[in-house]
Amino acid sequence: MRPMTATSQLGRIDDGDQAAITALRQAFAAQRRAHQAYPYPDLRERTGHLQALAAMLVRNRKRIQEAMSEDFRVHSRTWTDIGELVAVIVRAQAAAGSLAEWMADEPREVDPFIYGDARAFVRPQPKGVIGSMAPWNTPFEIGVGVLIDMLAAGNRVILKPSDHTPACGIVIADMLAETFDADHVTAAVGGLELARFFPTLPWDHLMYTGSTAVGRQVMKATAENLVPVTLELGGKCPAILTATGVTERNVEQIIDVKRVRNGQNCISVDHVFVPRAQLARFVDLARGIMARRAPAFSAGDDTTGLVTQAHYDRIVRLLADARDAGSEVVDIDVDGVVDPGERRVPISLVIDPDPELGIMQEEIFGPILPVRPYDHLDGVLDQINDGDRPLAVYVFGDDANENEELLNRVTSGGAAINAALWQGGLPSLGFGGVGASGMGRYHGIDGFREFSNLRGVFVRGGQDMTSELCPPHSAETKSMVEALLLAAADAGTGTERPA
Repeated sequence: MRPMTATSQLGRIDDGDQAAITALRQAFAAQRRAHQAYPYPDLRERTGHLQALAAMLVRNRKRIQEAMSEDFRVHSRTWTDIGELVAVIVRAQAAAGSLAEWMADEPREVDPFIYGDARAFVRPQPKGVIGSMAPWNTPFEIGVGVLIDMLAAGNRVILKPSDHTPACGIVIADMLAETFDADHVTAAVGGLELARFFPTLPWDHLMYTGSTAVGRQVMKATAENLVPVTLELGGKCPAILTATGVTERNVEQIIDVKRVRNGQNCISVDHVFVPRAQLARFVDLARGIMARRAPAFSAGDDTTGLVTQAHYDRIVRLLADARDAGSEVVDIDVDGVVDPGERRVPISLVIDPDPELGIMQEEIFGPILPVRPYDHLDGVLDQINDGDRPLAVYVFGDDANENEELLNRVTSGGAAINAALWQGGLPSLGFGGVGASGMGRYHGIDGFREFSNLRGVFVRGGQDMTSELCPPHSAETKSMVEALLLAAADAGTGTERPA
């Protein structure tokens, strides 16, 4: 693997600089040539790539911590270790351990009467050159983490970090350049013009993680070249607390995960549905949990600043609009601080907000938690199902049958019962959205398959009836076909039409 600097790969440029687009074209062409020359990396090489990726993160731990703190103004170094390094390393190790099984041919049944001793199987084939547009909220966990699935599947990748986290983008570009050959993995660092151009290339697959609005633009751009896409778009992820669900343990789970990156997470709890009779209990529990678990959280080192000034202004505006509309706002981080310089904002509950307010129309992605009281669960399900499909749904309660019923009546990308967020971190569990929250899956074998061409292969044996199936057809062939159709008709006689 040749050491290269990020500058020598694609350059670091300002918006509008055509040099980045030219360099991206050249990198894409180089990876295309390399894939054509060597289209099927073997198990040993793929495993080596996964091991190198894990070692790369460990080696650059301090730089990653510093970059996260620079881009977010304040970011917990421990959570950087947990969420941006350990989460990726564990997935890489799991994939390396399972890769031989994933790459193996998957046998399929063959009718011996017609095809004799022929064989059929599915063989995962690398798609080729994949583009990946990473988000700002998890620059390494998703930005670098998706490389696990793509490299395990034998592909070459060009990664575009988000321009909202420029320090992280530079670190990503540098460490990829130090670890991989540029014709296998490289980074494209740039601004808005590069981001607009990126999905227009004829990729063999493209992944985009970000907002639904930009996801629509990306999908339109890829459609020109019929590029298959994986879109992870987020959404307003609800938590439903049933009559038995308003417990200290469950409320603690919700408030705990809301503190992760101060709510800047695509599968954080966006809003909560609580039985009206237990609304005051929920608020009291949330207050007590913050006082006990994280006093003055927004003033400490384990909080996360809002990523940009525009995002800070948006969160402050959403909260002000709720107050101006007469909503009760409960500051559960009672000794917290609002600090525009470091973009710190305490966690607040907004009680029973008007459905037309911005916090109920937009994905919040910040330290605001609307709490909606309800009288009947059917009404809650109607509200969720009438909106866009969420990336995740969380159900809390002690009645297992009721939990299952609620889960089955809501469509979402993922789900959890009596938990939130953690389904997204399991190496074995496919992760992705549905409808407006995205399409496709990554993580584990689901990610390996997502970025593989699952090619069906047929191997003819020594004896079969394939010649008899081709014209001109003999009387024996016609009789056989008639017998098969008659048997099928008889099998269907007397059966009831499916509901």
